[in-house]
Amino acid sequence: MIDLSVWKGKTLAVMGLGKTGASAVDALLAAGVNVFAWDDQDEGRAKLKHQDVLVDLREVDFGTVDALILSPGIPHSFPKPHPVAQKAIDSLVPIYCDIELLARACPDIPQITITGTNGKSTTTALIGHVMAADRKVETGGNLGKPVLTFKTRGVKAFVLELSSYQLERTPSLTPNVAVWLNITPDHIDRHGDLAGYIAAKKMMFRKPSAGCVAVIGVDDEYSRKVADDLEAAGQWIVRRVSVHKPLASGYFVRDGNLVFKSAEGEKICMDLRSLPKLKGIHNWQNAACAWAACAAAGVDEAVLVEKMRDFPGLAHRQYVVDVINGIAYVNDSKATNANATSMALRSFDNIYWIVGGLPKEGGLNGLDEYMVRVRHAFLIGQAQEDFAQWLESRGVAHSICGTMDVAVRDAHELAQGERGLPGGGAVVLLSPACASFDQFPNYEVRGDHFASLVADLPREDA
Repeated sequence: MIDLSVWKGKTLAVMGLGKTGASAVDALLAAGVNVFAWDDQDEGRAKLKHQDVLVDLREVDFGTVDALILSPGIPHSFPKPHPVAQKAIDSLVPIYCDIELLARACPDIPQITITGTNGKSTTTALIGHVMAADRKVETGGNLGKPVLTFKTRGVKAFVLELSSYQLERTPSLTPNVAVWLNITPDHIDRHGDLAGYIAAKKMMFRKPSAGCVAVIGVDDEYSRKVADDLEAAGQWIVRRVSVHKPLASGYFVRDGNLVFKSAEGEKICMDLRSLPKLKGIHNWQNAACAWAACAAAGVDEAVLVEKMRDFPGLAHRQYVVDVINGIAYVNDSKATNANATSMALRSFDNIYWIVGGLPKEGGLNGLDEYMVRVRHAFLIGQAQEDFAQWLESRGVAHSICGTMDVAVRDAHELAQGERGLPGGGAVVLLSPACASFDQFPNYEVRGDHFASLVADLPREDA
């Protein structure tokens, strides 16, 4: 647990009691901080082990509060502030997240931070995996365990996946290596527009440290502008990364090989085609950015090659949970928007596609070219009616299923019944292109539910 004694004697309010909120309450109380805590959901309040600190924060005098620790999922601006956030704003009380508490408590432990619209979790896990072979690290943030449960003894670096929600509430963040993967429109409802979303992401760079390195994927126009701006400001060492074209300086992919080019010339780092769990151009971007970040942090190249090759992959990112009668069942629950789902659709043929949930702006727009790969779509969640119209207009066979259990059952029956059709390589693919919050608390629970349903499917020949 992180020592938060820098806040001893202060009064902090914690709103939202999921994993991060509950860990904040634990760490703050252990440090002698006066805590008020609340969650709008009965379940969240019931799970908190410190029941004595529960108080409806809408009734608290924020004139007595030094800071509000607000769960990343709770808005403080767009589309409108949560009532508790508004109370803090009206009382000029700063609003933070758990990452800010970590940054203030551990300013001397180097931070490697990762953000972007797609690929954050894979890249974060890969960096953590590689660096753990070289030194003791803690990996988490928007991915995995809450940061306030990190250990610090002997730890040489924190590897942190950071969302736009977290970045806009962490003014003390001082990365030593900051990785920016890509930008596509996302979370517009929470940031007002694309410019607001990008501005929130760029907060990762607002407090540079001595010798800090920014690894920037430059395969989209927004990210190229970020790289240009950072180079012009001169406070960051910028390492550009591209998987689509050669660069005058930086890392790029040529014929499947990762190449680094500098004033001293070119060198081949490794063959990205040799990475069994990182297939596809999108994963090459993740791998290239991870290589650049680990190299900037001083990891030996031999270690980089070895550990990237034995990376086990992520459970919710194109993860094969089972193969039944030659048909793969793939959990891509982490794909919460159309751009992320495109990465999976381009990777498979003969797809029995489970899609839907809480829709993002733009819906399925941009996925037209992959519909020839989809044999049938199985629609779930709040988006299902709108998605059905989109698919109907493109001539894609589909069924409205409502819930995951119906979708998995129907997809399994159809996929197994059509085995042997030309093309082969069939998959039952959960790649929702939506947030999970209409039916599940997060994408991990959604993916785990899919995996459990697959585990219960009949094994006999269909």
